[in-house]
Amino acid sequence: MRYRGRTGDRWAEIIGTRVFDLPAAPWEPHSRVETEQNAEALELLAPATPGKIVLVGLNYRAHVAESKSASTVPEEPVIFMKPTTTLIGPADPVVKPAGVERVDYEAELAVVIGEPLARPALEQARDGIFCAACLSGITARPLQRKGVQWTRAKGFDTFCPVGPRIVTGANLQNLRVQSFVNGTPHQDGNTRDQIWPVDELVRFIAGVMTLHPGDLVSTGTPEGVGPLHAGDEVEIRIEGIGSLINPVKDQD
Repeated sequence: MRYRGRTGDRWAEIIGTRVFDLPAAPWEPHSRVETEQNAEALELLAPATPGKIVLVGLNYRAHVAESKSASTVPEEPVIFMKPTTTLIGPADPVVKPAGVERVDYEAELAVVIGEPLARPALEQARDGIFCAACLSGITARPLQRKGVQWTRAKGFDTFCPVGPRIVTGANLQNLRVQSFVNGTPHQDGNTRDQIWPVDELVRFIAGVMTLHPGDLVSTGTPEGVGPLHAGDEVEIRIEGIGSLINPVKDQD
């Protein structure tokens, strides 16, 4: 995880109830020093410092069916990017832009790249995935439907909450992915239903652009997306990974 310490932003590793400070990002060579801190009392930040955020659209068949962005399953993964200015952490507010009538939640499994990947083989792509996290793929839906490409609709500041922690060792091919708004369930999917599994997505993306350690790749959302309003609280929950909760507010 990353947290705000008295001397600046810090990385830490949690093993059981023990907290270890790290002098570098966890995918980099490092030593660790055990602390006496209570992990639950720390102010958490987004557990990622990506050079780029690459996302995949239309990666669940049922979501393709509900989407107005495509009438059939794509022949290849549909990739797009969010600027790093969209990135926020747990408990940070999602800001609904002025003049945008509808902003939607999208529950997504994201992975963090741990080593440079350029045109990798599938096994190399799989080995290059360091860890996983919850990602909340916020979208200005009317702008997505209006535009030919999706950068503006998905690129507003605060539109990429990630957290609360990153987790290693998860079985990425069989994870329940859910979203809740004010405690009411909306999405309930599983990564086994993805059209392209995570390692194939990473290989495809790294065949287009070099992925560097720390880069984020998000792997699509299941069916059930819907609108958010000021005052709502959106939760993305992925089994074995965690629960990411963010409030929603209107732009000042």
